[in-house]
Amino acid sequence: MPASFVHLRLHTEYSLVDGLVRVKPLIKAVAAGGMPAVAVTDMSNMCSLVKFYKTAQGAGIKPICGADIWLADCDEDGPLSRLTLLAMNPKGYRNLTELISRGWTEGQRNDLVIIEREWVKEAAEGLIALSGAKEGEIGHALLNGDEALAASRLAEWREVFADRFYLEVQRTNRVNDEEHLHAAVALAERSGAPLVATNDVRFLKQEDFEAHETRVCIGEGRTLDDPRRPRTYSDQQYLKTPEEMAELFADLPEALENTVEIARRCNIEVQLGTYFLPNFPVPEGMTIDDYLRQVSFEGLEERLEVLLPKDTPDYEAKKQVYIDRLEFELGTIIQMGFPGYFLIVMDFIKWAKNNGVPVGPGRGSGAGSLVAYVLKITDLDPLAYDLLFERFLNPERISMPDFDVDFCMDGRDRVIDYVAEAYGRNAVSQIITFGTMAAKAVVRDVARVQGKSYGLADRLSKMIPFEVGMTLEKAYEMEEPLRDFLAVDEDAREIWEMALKLEGITRGTGKHAGGVVIAPTKLTDFAPIACDEEGGGLVTQFDKDDVEQAGLVKFDFLGLRTLTIIKWALETINREQAKKGLEPVNIDFIPLDDKPTYQLLQKAETTAVFQLESRGMKELIKKLKPDCLEDLIALVALFRPGPLQSGMVDDFINRKHGRAEVSYPHPDYQYAGLEPVLKPTYGIILYQEQVMQIAQVMAGYTLGGADMLRRAMGKKKPEEMAKQRGGFIEGCANNGIDADLAGNIFDLVEKFAGYGFNKSHSAAYGLVSYQTAWLKAHHPSPFMAAVLSADMHNTDKVVILIEECRSMKLRIDPPDVNVSEFKFTVNDDGRIVYGLGAVKGVGEGPVEAIAECRAEGGPFKDLFDFCARIDLKRINKRTLEALIRSGALDRLGPYFFEEAKAYQANIDRNRAVLLAAMEEAVQAAEQTARSAESGHMDLFGGLFAEPEADVYANHRNARELSLKERLKGEKDTLGLYLTGHPIDEYEGEIRRFARQRIIDLRPARGEQTIAGLIVNLRVMKNKKGDKMGFITLDDRSGRIEASLFAEAFNSAQALLQTDALVVVEGEVSNDDFSGGLRLRAKRVMSLEEARTGLAESLRVKVAGEALKGERMRWLAEVCGRHRGACPITLEYTGHDARALLQFGEDWRIDPADNLIQALRDQFGRDNVFLQYR
Repeated sequence: MPASFVHLRLHTEYSLVDGLVRVKPLIKAVAAGGMPAVAVTDMSNMCSLVKFYKTAQGAGIKPICGADIWLADCDEDGPLSRLTLLAMNPKGYRNLTELISRGWTEGQRNDLVIIEREWVKEAAEGLIALSGAKEGEIGHALLNGDEALAASRLAEWREVFADRFYLEVQRTNRVNDEEHLHAAVALAERSGAPLVATNDVRFLKQEDFEAHETRVCIGEGRTLDDPRRPRTYSDQQYLKTPEEMAELFADLPEALENTVEIARRCNIEVQLGTYFLPNFPVPEGMTIDDYLRQVSFEGLEERLEVLLPKDTPDYEAKKQVYIDRLEFELGTIIQMGFPGYFLIVMDFIKWAKNNGVPVGPGRGSGAGSLVAYVLKITDLDPLAYDLLFERFLNPERISMPDFDVDFCMDGRDRVIDYVAEAYGRNAVSQIITFGTMAAKAVVRDVARVQGKSYGLADRLSKMIPFEVGMTLEKAYEMEEPLRDFLAVDEDAREIWEMALKLEGITRGTGKHAGGVVIAPTKLTDFAPIACDEEGGGLVTQFDKDDVEQAGLVKFDFLGLRTLTIIKWALETINREQAKKGLEPVNIDFIPLDDKPTYQLLQKAETTAVFQLESRGMKELIKKLKPDCLEDLIALVALFRPGPLQSGMVDDFINRKHGRAEVSYPHPDYQYAGLEPVLKPTYGIILYQEQVMQIAQVMAGYTLGGADMLRRAMGKKKPEEMAKQRGGFIEGCANNGIDADLAGNIFDLVEKFAGYGFNKSHSAAYGLVSYQTAWLKAHHPSPFMAAVLSADMHNTDKVVILIEECRSMKLRIDPPDVNVSEFKFTVNDDGRIVYGLGAVKGVGEGPVEAIAECRAEGGPFKDLFDFCARIDLKRINKRTLEALIRSGALDRLGPYFFEEAKAYQANIDRNRAVLLAAMEEAVQAAEQTARSAESGHMDLFGGLFAEPEADVYANHRNARELSLKERLKGEKDTLGLYLTGHPIDEYEGEIRRFARQRIIDLRPARGEQTIAGLIVNLRVMKNKKGDKMGFITLDDRSGRIEASLFAEAFNSAQALLQTDALVVVEGEVSNDDFSGGLRLRAKRVMSLEEARTGLAESLRVKVAGEALKGERMRWLAEVCGRHRGACPITLEYTGHDARALLQFGEDWRIDPADNLIQALRDQFGRDNVFLQYR
């Protein structure tokens, strides 16, 4: 029996507003249902087109491409209606692409893409239209009982689409379906218009209805049981089989036959996999190939002037090597048809360099091309580092070249803008990305829509580990607490089951960070486009894989923060150099064999050095002790799981330091010809390039063939490997190499090929690492200021960097409204000045306001002056308070001293007064502003006309901040303690039980007691699955890492929180790994526990008068609230006697800070203290 029905209206997950259909399962279901074709008509977009087209073609199902659109009404504010358009032929496909793109660029309002009727009429050729059933214009008219209007609208559209307009009918158990159907059938009979049945599909199976409703609610931000939410879908909108549809429309067989008829009429071919390069303008009378040759040879001359001075011995021979390589590369590029690509990249990089946008030295395999080097696309001589062109462009395997170019973060958008200007705004766009519902988020979304409590959602979400590629299923397998929780909590289980159905569904769109496409003509010839409401921010509706399939060439413009850091550091350095009359520093010409730089690296002082900052990397550096750029390049390639686990890393280090024999490649099977290939890595096969060269040297492969071998080794297919191995041994035999040796070396190469790293990428990035290390070694302040500025919004990072500055002995000044800028800066004494942008709660607006005022009227005199001059609309009270608590207004306070000791002594009074006076200063400023506006000055010509008036008079006796309050203020606003350390408060007391400071610790047998603040905390599992913890303790004098194994960890787990003050007993020993000390903790106590264990009693001195009346009861109450194990003794002085009273067992207390503070407030600071034995 021939096909009886085809679905012509269906939303996939890419409709975003609704639709749960995923492309691959859809095609499976269509094939299983015996339908020959299916249409995808997403809401106002064609995002899924390439994926749908390829999947359908692959399964032998005919893809019909279309879209659902919102159509504007004849009247401006009339209701919108729906229309479904299907592409019938290539012309129709092009028209649909342009129509949808036009809707995005010109028709966006209220978050909808709305298409004008006229646009549809202009684009109607090659399209079939379905009337939109009850949601269409004609449907609206029929349901309103306006048959005349319905008839005239139908006539109007039939005139546009001729025999390609169908009246659509549906039976999905939704309101008005049936009413519309009868009216439409009558209209069809009167007018002779053809009918077609659709099922308005939104999901594949009937039981997915609930999941689809949930998805719609997540998008609308409503809960499922919200009585006000529109319920526009029914559980019938699933992918029904032809049999189900035949039964449903038994009375209208022609409506079903027409679906097959329409499917027959729609025939489009989307051209996939052919590349269309944009045209690069070349001078008159030259072909693009000649032009590439010309600029390449000019560039080579320029590069050789620096690389090969004319007086080099064998100048001609050495130059010839470059010329031969260049000729070979140009031949390949021209034969493969890519000259335009190289010229385009050359052009925008040249523009960037000439316009102050730093460009990275290269990235990825592109650094292996000499043409790229002479065109200044990359800045690394590929011949000097054995980088291979075939690793980038292999003549034996046609694929697009792919340059990823790194730009400084700030300048990247300027370069993209230049490209758009140069190649035409309608030919250049960025690429769309699809955000999916990921594990942690989908749980929260589902919980919200189901109306579950926020706390439950939070708990469930936090049980899912935060890792890349985490899925709900993985989390369920990994986390036992999660399984237990789901087993007992029914609500959680409900959330989980729904989340599983929705996980991974496309939820929204974004912009790909770096990808830019340039079309040879206008973009819409290749792909539909989308944009924001203003028409800016163009993106293709195809994602990065699909856009390449559609034939557009993509260029990667990546933002590399490190380049921004280098740029900022150099600006500061060269300002200083200019003042001293010295030459500016040019980072491209720094010596690559600089001793101090390698000394810094060998000590592993690599915090803030690009790529080398992680813990593990530092440990590797300590062992490897790099002393040349080749070693840095190797570091990046070695520090990956494969090499670390395979023993390759240890072997490399031992060979480098002469603890193992250097052999090429292995002590048992050597081939002398490999020495030049493997010498830089001490005979170890580390790079993909070396794998290729071994095949070339030993078995006579071409480098293109060797690249294919490398790819085959990476894929590890046994039959393919056997074939390659035979070829390799045969090639070696032709070179007179013994078959056994050849086989053994092949096996060795195969083992390491899986770990091989792309040396071109490693070399280019190794150079950037070296540049940052050089800056850190020679210009520490400007470099650290730049690094801090780049990371100023990431408090955790700032804390680490400030620590690093302290250990580099760099002074850091607190933020200061009279000196600081938004970023961290370096002042004339070489001290780093904190940036105001790093104060939490102070955004760019307020900082700009402060800078403007300062530029106009000089430094601020006091808080009142500050408030009077600054625009209080731009700085609110919260911001002002944050500035005071961070120390940025210290200079304006009454007790400020330049001299460091006096400043420190008065800091708490100073900030307290500022905080107290803030309210008055703001009111005074507002009052002044109001009088100025109304044109009235005060009787005395202004409030503070007398210069000698003390503006702080009302507040000088404010209660000074306690150390705790001051430090909490700094921690809240800066994320770290700047002017002190919480341990200061307990310094005297702590020394009673922890006699040594961390800096004075020495390894010893037996236990030692140490007190400190936990600044870092890591929890790991050992092989048995028991948890263990590592904490870093800091007591201002230094830091030490303490390890807590199973028992100790379990008993102390509650105390282990960052910023907690703890007392640790344990054994101190040397740590061979880091060269420092380590502490193996036996016991961890809180301060209260330590006091209880070590203090004799809490001593309170009181005179008789102090305990009169209510006081006695108060004392009993306070002590009752803090029951514990520490005794109280009372030194009591009456009129005629003194006594030392010890309270009874029942009155023992827990010596907590807040109890001691309460007693001190009552009886005087010096009268309450812990008495130690």
